[in-house]
Amino acid sequence: VQTLMQYDLIDEFWLKIFPITLGTGKRLFDKGTSPASFTLVYSKISPSGVIFASYKRAGKVKTKSV
Repeated sequence: VQTLMQYDLIDEFWLKIFPITLGTGKRLFDKGTSPASFTLVYSKISPSGVIFASYKRAGKVKTKSV
């Protein structure tokens, strides 16, 4: 995922989010990942609490100073 994001080759993410933490494993977004903005276009929660979500690219990340 990180390499694809680096070259701006991802326009949509489909994520399955499970209600557990493992504490170890590979990170989806590691240090050095380019900033990207996404908009939620679909979501559903299963009876066991798993979240299915689809996000599409939303352009450049907008930052503001405080």
